[in-house]
Amino acid sequence: MSDTAKSPLDIAVGALRAHDRSRSDVEARLARAGVAPDEVRETVAALERLGYLDDQRFACARAEELAERGYGDEWIRRDLHGHGVERETAAAAVEALTSEPERAARLVSGSGGAPDRRLAARLQRKGFSADAIESAVAGTFADVDERA
Repeated sequence: MSDTAKSPLDIAVGALRAHDRSRSDVEARLARAGVAPDEVRETVAALERLGYLDDQRFACARAEELAERGYGDEWIRRDLHGHGVERETAAAAVEALTSEPERAARLVSGSGGAPDRRLAARLQRKGFSADAIESAVAGTFADVDERA
């Protein structure tokens, strides 16, 4: 059955079947399927009322997923923004995560070797702040100094 033969609700539920999506993602999916703007608004509002669509829940789950995959706060905020999540909602989701310096330190300690410029550059590319990187790398060197 093509998208044109499905109701807007069927299309949206299909998009949400595998995992949460943001309001913006569902709106875009419906628009790509040729659903009229009024029907998009009605469908999204119904899904929000029923609890199937919740940007705060999406943002928290997505932020946690990205943090577990080794991304820093800036990357996570940009990703959430790309999904149309409001700035305040994204900030709250990032704030709920384990601290960025702690996550960076975990990545550094799990790298298997002494921290170097390549590791610091990788953390930077993954959206970690300079302070988090410096703290993680300095903490690793402090551990090495204590063991010597």
